[in-house]
Formats: sequence, C-alpha cells, structure tokens
Amino acid sequence: MSFLCELVVVTVVLFFYGQGFAGEIIGGSEAKPHSRPYMALLKRNVSQNQVKYCDGFLLDEDFLMTAAHCQAEFITVYLGLHYVHDKKNVQEITVKEAFPYKDYREDGFVNDLMLLKLSSKAQINNYVKPIALADHNSPVPQHCIVSGWGKTSMNAKLTSNKLMEVEVTLIGDQNCPNENSFCSEGKTGPGPGDSGGPLVCEGEVAYGVVSSIYTPPSGGKQLYVFAKISDQKRWITSTMKKSLIKY
Repeated sequence: MSFLCELVVVTVVLFFYGQGFAGEIIGGSEAKPHSRPYMALLKRNVSQNQVKYCDGFLLDEDFLMTAAHCQAEFITVYLGLHYVHDKKNVQEITVKEAFPYKDYREDGFVNDLMLLKLSSKAQINNYVKPIALADHNSPVPQHCIVSGWGKTSMNAKLTSNKLMEVEVTLIGDQNCPNENSFCSEGKTGPGPGDSGGPLVCEGEVAYGVVSSIYTPPSGGKQLYVFAKISDQKRWITSTMKKSLIKY
C-alpha cells in the first residue's frame, strides 16, 4: 500500500523486501478519496542516490507516527494525498527530528514504532486531520482497517497510485512472534510498501503500526504484524511534550 518503502518480511532469516513505488493493499479496494485524512506518505532519502517510501499517520499538527524501520537520513511528508499524481490540497513538509522507540529491536522488529516531528505545523482541514491513539482502557479490537499506497500483491513490481484499504481480523496475541504486537492472518492485509501505516479499529482509533510479515520457521500461516500502540502510549506522550519544550 505505501508508495516506495516496502513492508518488512520476517522469515527464518530476517530481511527487507525490495522497495519500489506505490501500490495497493493486498486483497483490498480503493479508499474513498480523503476519507482517511490522517494518512501520510513518507518519501525517504536513505542515501544520496536512493529514495524509498513508507506510510505514516498524523497525531497532531506537529507529529506523525510511523514504523521505526522506516528511519532515513531525510524524510519528506505528504499530507492530504489520495492519488499520487494529484498534488492539489497536498501539504509537503520535511521532518525536523525522528524519535524511534527507545527499545526498538531490528532483530525481530520488536517495538517497531517511531515519532516524527515536522519542520513546520500541518494545516488541519477537511483533507488533513489527526487520529486518536488507543490506550490501555481501549476495548480489545477484532476487526480493523489498514490503508496505504503499497503493493497489491507480493509479486507486484509497482505500488499503488491511489490509497487502498482492507479489513483485517486480529488473532490472539499469544500467536504473534513477539510481545507488544497485534497480528492478523489470511490472504488479505498490508503489502510491501505499507510499513508505518496505522491499524485502525473501533471507529477512528489507531491501535497499531504496520510493521512486518512473519512466516513461522515450521511453515505455518503467514502473519501480518502490527506494533501495539497502547503499550508505548506513555512514551509517546512524554516524547511529544519534551520535544515541544526543547524547541
């Protein structure tokens, strides 16, 4: 679902999928234009000559959230986007500072979430709006929505030009490959390029961050893994407050 950066895939050996340009969610459909105004496309300059993409979502006029494995030397954020070739009403803002979660572990993509502070404030309007975050008092979700500009199949060469979405059903936490995560299984879910997007449940509340795809070494069903937001809510709130005081 995301434009360039691809969803991390975890097998017996951990590795990143090759990254390309926009695509769709696997088994999903096009989202109603601007029905998910919290969505952001992240253009990541990982080196002088290499550009990749991830997704993210707006928390307030100053901050976004994405996956920690979407770190890059320079990130540009696109807000209010639906069709990637139509920049009308789109806000383009660079990232001033990134805050990967303090206990993020690349080995297994544990606690795979990151805050991004914008270099200038996002303008909140009908096309750009923040989303609320789940906390420990939020009901345990079952049916959720994932959206993004990533690939529509694992074999697709390109990602989607339009924002796509798909419903996923969460399974028991005990079946996930690591702690502090939600998981879903089946043929539908986020695809390569959807990393960093939100797992939206119970109306318009972000419960998780699109992180990885896990295939058990024993050959069991493939799982889609989402970093759980509620477990890190205190760190999220504290980091945002400290950053605003700092500047």
